[in-house]
Amino acid sequence: MQSIGTESKFDLEKRGYNGNKTPLAEMLQNLPGRPSPEPILSYQSLFHPSAEFPRFAPTYRWWEDEATTVLWAFKVPEIRQVIRYGLFRDENYARSSLLSRNADAIDTFLVALSEPYEHQVLANLSHMQRVEEILRRSSIPPFQPIPWGWFPLPPEHSLDARSIAAAIEAESQFQFSRIEFEEIVRASLGYNAVSVEWFLLQHTHLYIHLLDHLQTYPEEIPLYIDVEKLLRNRSPFAHRALVQCMATVQPEVTLDMPQSTNPGFEFIAGPIQRLFKDQPPSLTTILRIFSVLAIRFRKQYIHTSKINWHAPFNTEILFLEDCFNSTSPMDLARTLTGTDEIDFSSLSRQSIVADDVVVKRLLGNWHSLSVSVWECCSSLPDIMIPYLRECAQILFNKCNYHSLTAILHGMHRYRISTARSRGLNSTVGGGVVLDPILPPETTFLTISTQNYAAYRQHYREYPGIPFLLPHLRDHHQNGEGVLQPLIQYLQNEYMSKG
Repeated sequence: MQSIGTESKFDLEKRGYNGNKTPLAEMLQNLPGRPSPEPILSYQSLFHPSAEFPRFAPTYRWWEDEATTVLWAFKVPEIRQVIRYGLFRDENYARSSLLSRNADAIDTFLVALSEPYEHQVLANLSHMQRVEEILRRSSIPPFQPIPWGWFPLPPEHSLDARSIAAAIEAESQFQFSRIEFEEIVRASLGYNAVSVEWFLLQHTHLYIHLLDHLQTYPEEIPLYIDVEKLLRNRSPFAHRALVQCMATVQPEVTLDMPQSTNPGFEFIAGPIQRLFKDQPPSLTTILRIFSVLAIRFRKQYIHTSKINWHAPFNTEILFLEDCFNSTSPMDLARTLTGTDEIDFSSLSRQSIVADDVVVKRLLGNWHSLSVSVWECCSSLPDIMIPYLRECAQILFNKCNYHSLTAILHGMHRYRISTARSRGLNSTVGGGVVLDPILPPETTFLTISTQNYAAYRQHYREYPGIPFLLPHLRDHHQNGEGVLQPLIQYLQNEYMSKG
């Protein structure tokens, strides 16, 4: 490579130097009459991750030690979960740990994470490449930042405050949807989370957009005062950006504007932090819990038209705890049946006829159990489906149709979500194929034709804890006489009820 002293004048000019080896651009800026360079604008960041999450400073981060143990073990699903959540300070720790494993262990991990048709190609990779492939297949997808996309329109627009507030809220929700649940868990525990930092930065950008707009068009300030009122119960980040903008352009109007000092992510970070405080110190268990909560998170905050930014994230896992605490499917069936017997002991003829709070509570419990089963199957299919399948067979033999049909419904919902499309060019025609994951002897109970006619016929011969919905519909359509099998069961089991 030539040194500056040996380059030609042409080479120097191409690189931006004059004969005195001073950058040419700098010399041009100093010419008389040359306009001064554009000033660098800077704005104070409104949001900092450390301030937007409740303080969390445990004396001992037990999960970091357990993560080390898992990464040196041989259970591939657990290793994958530890990599996915990355709950350790050194973000390169998983890579360095895997690189230290022997070739046979890495081969075993990679085979478990790949399809048979890939094995030959993967066998040609180096040890380092195989580790990188394990990391790629186990990690969340790389974050793809999308800049804030809503901008204020000039005063000629015809939008009212409600339309503007709805548009700002929609953009804030979109930016939130870009955050993976795993990243929120990381940020809740004080680790770096790129997508969270990007989300907060975009709301500072909203503040700058609004500030530029209202400084240019001050006549728009009354309109955005009304927008602020509509944002009060919506995105706390968007609301704070607008309030801060108003405090800059017209401070006196903010006297009547509520300004929360609570961390913006408290609604979801608080419940996550409490799990680490309340759950027994087992990383394997808590990551399984998070697998279920990740499904719930997407349902509650991503697949929705309206986020409730102020209601705490529901981390209740009663059914999952029953599964974890049971020693076998038989034990789980026994637990569910014991709970159902207590709940149905409050049901009477009068309750059914009046369709009272007891009935509504039982129907709500059935629905909640069904959703919980779907969450568990979606998050931990290899573990939960065989377990629940065997449990369902036992509940069928016990004639516990309440928990049984809830489990079947949840499993059926899961198999719909994983259904395979059959090609249109197939000899049997196009369609969707559902995997046969339900116990064969129980499938007739899920057939809803004629108000679950097959179930109601079976119940007459084999009464038990009822699947309440068909009985209620039958009563509404045909009167009290059709309730006799159900009432007879209640009288036999709970003599105090008439």
